[in-house]
Amino acid sequence: MKKIFFFLWMILSIKGFSQQQNERLNIFDGFFIKGAGIDNNGPQYFKAFADAGGNAFRTWRSSNAEAEFDSARKYQLKVALGIEVGQELHGFNYNDPKAVKQQFNLIKTKIDKYKDEPQLLCWVVGNELNLLFDENGGLGKVNPTVYDALEEIVQYIHQVDPIHPVTTTFAGIIPTHVKVASERCPSLDFYSFQIYGGLQTLPQDIEKLSLNKPYIISEYGPLGHWERPNTSWNREIEETSKEKSEGLAHRIQAGFIQNTNPLFLGSFAFLWGQKQERTPTWYGMFLPSGECDARVDVLTEYWSGKVPENYAPLVNSISLNHKFAIDNIIIKNSETCTVNIDAIDFDKDTLQYKWELLEEVKEKSEGGAFEVKPKVYPLEILKNNGSSITFKTPENNGEYRIFAYVFDGKGKVGTANLPFMVDSPKIK
Repeated sequence: MKKIFFFLWMILSIKGFSQQQNERLNIFDGFFIKGAGIDNNGPQYFKAFADAGGNAFRTWRSSNAEAEFDSARKYQLKVALGIEVGQELHGFNYNDPKAVKQQFNLIKTKIDKYKDEPQLLCWVVGNELNLLFDENGGLGKVNPTVYDALEEIVQYIHQVDPIHPVTTTFAGIIPTHVKVASERCPSLDFYSFQIYGGLQTLPQDIEKLSLNKPYIISEYGPLGHWERPNTSWNREIEETSKEKSEGLAHRIQAGFIQNTNPLFLGSFAFLWGQKQERTPTWYGMFLPSGECDARVDVLTEYWSGKVPENYAPLVNSISLNHKFAIDNIIIKNSETCTVNIDAIDFDKDTLQYKWELLEEVKEKSEGGAFEVKPKVYPLEILKNNGSSITFKTPENNGEYRIFAYVFDGKGKVGTANLPFMVDSPKIK
């Protein structure tokens, strides 16, 4: 790592980094980020994170910073502290000088409060400020004044905190977006990119940017909901826990392990905890009850180089009446159906099964904003064979999703779900 940092220092020196910027980046001397996003998911997650070999976690806001710094000290972890910055995506108006000034003053108090925390690694100012959609649903162009406001914040941080480097995160690796940000906000110390399926081609995509600063991957994980197939009624089809873990391992190999770029400083996986986004299981690696899925096994091996003592069960597939989600399953109300999962456990543990029926999300969030967990419906099970149940579909027409959870009794879980529609014609 010392050798890599020496080459990094040489590159930055040649490309004209200031002495102050080089000094801030010294914090990464001998420290390669093996991290995850945790962000107010509860103190129980930090021990598991440290045990898995993680060394730093990131947050998206500072509202729970005291507790997070306490856990960081307890488990000797570093913190990439998130500082909330308004997004155009969610209605913040950067043409309103008063609103921009109010935001700046609020952020100053947060910086002043936490700048001397011993476990602080860096500041993450703003999350995906480049994310904005046009009227056709494609990516729009953000107001360049967004980055003028960001530059003012970064300069203030450098003024009061010359030790810790500052970054902002980008949704995807989009050269035009990075170009605008680098021109309007030159004081950033390094870049942070959030990619999912794109991790597969990370080294090649970064090379196209011709970066003159270091970078990290501040979010990566399973394939994103925007990267997956949809049903004919526009519901995203989630991977099974086996597909998630195998895909993640493959992309880590291609994007990280084979990445020889000395500008690469590490990464944060998403999400070490539980989060509702399209489904309650898509991004979070844990259930609310504390069990974790096979993505934690993959990260444990990547971070620590050690084989987990116990592997999570894996769900290969889920089907309803012998059909899969891609088959666009539409059935009648109050119909008797059979759902099956194919699950395995390499440790030969005795498996327990749980089934849950949810209504689909009514209002889809954008950019990771808060999303309400859908209504849970009573599941009328007529026959239960563990990995297979026969049940009656709801009486009401609508969009539903059935979830399967496979527990090994040792803190690990496998998951899968399947969307279907109940649509019976009304009798006139």
